[in-house]
Parts: sequence; C-alpha cells; structure tokens
Amino acid sequence: MKIRVFVTGGTFDKEYNELDGKLYFKDTHLKEMLSLGRSKVTVDIRTLMMVDSLEMTEQDRQIILDHCSKSTEDKILITHGTDTMEVTARVLGQKLKDKTIVLTGAMIPYKFGSSDGLFNLGSALAFVQTLPHGVYIAMNGKCLPWTNVRKNRQTGEFEEITK
Repeated sequence: MKIRVFVTGGTFDKEYNELDGKLYFKDTHLKEMLSLGRSKVTVDIRTLMMVDSLEMTEQDRQIILDHCSKSTEDKILITHGTDTMEVTARVLGQKLKDKTIVLTGAMIPYKFGSSDGLFNLGSALAFVQTLPHGVYIAMNGKCLPWTNVRKNRQTGEFEEITK
C-alpha cells in the first residue's frame, strides 16, 4: 500500500530567521521527519505549495482538490496549516467520497525541537491506513471527520462541534 502525501506548508514546515525573528518557508521537513520516526510506510511525497494557511486562497484549495481527485492512490495525507485546515477539509469532503484523506499539521514548527508535528505525522499515517473513505483532521492523537470539526482558538486544539 502506497500513501500519497501532499505538502502545502503551514507551521509544520516553517523555519526561524534568527536575524529578523520571522518565520519563513525553505523546504519541507517531511522526509527528515519520516526518517527520524523510522517510518517504514511507503509514501510518495509531492510539494504542492508552501504557504501559511491564513494566506491560502480558494485557488490553492482547488489545486489541492485537483491533485487529490487525480491521485491514483486512495489513501492521501496532507500537511497543512492549522488556521484554515477545516476549510480545506470541507472543500475536499464535499467533493471526494472514494478516498481516505487525512489532514494534519503542527502548532509549533518541527525545527523548534518541541514540535507536535512528529507525533501528528505518525498519527496521521496510522489513521490514513485504517479509516474508511472520507476526509479527516488528525491532530494531537485525535482524528475527527470533516463534517464535525473545528479549531478552538482559545485552547489551540481541534475539537468536535457540539450541536
């Protein structure tokens, strides 16, 4: 089983500029993270974009949707910024029914050393292999369907939407 991985940016892949104190994108850290985690899962990684999710446009989301739609793999993991992750999940969930797609990210950049990214990546890899077709968000050990998830801005965690 091969898993398609699409990289879109987000805090997951940000670097810290020591001179001006700003975060920026250089390259994805995904291969390094998979190696560090000793992952033996077969993945095919493709970087679609490197953007902060607050700057992601509807055109960017269409690019993600198009690549997911055209992917021959039915198991897809997407690294994504957490601020608008549920927006992208909704776009995908409304259109794609024949694939298992898991979005994940990090609240702290991987390069900071104390990131949740490595744990989230490992969890997302496990979830994408075992869940039925659908679109999910996997963060902090939880995996929630696109129809029932939001980011709680006060706690910084993803949670089920209670009705």
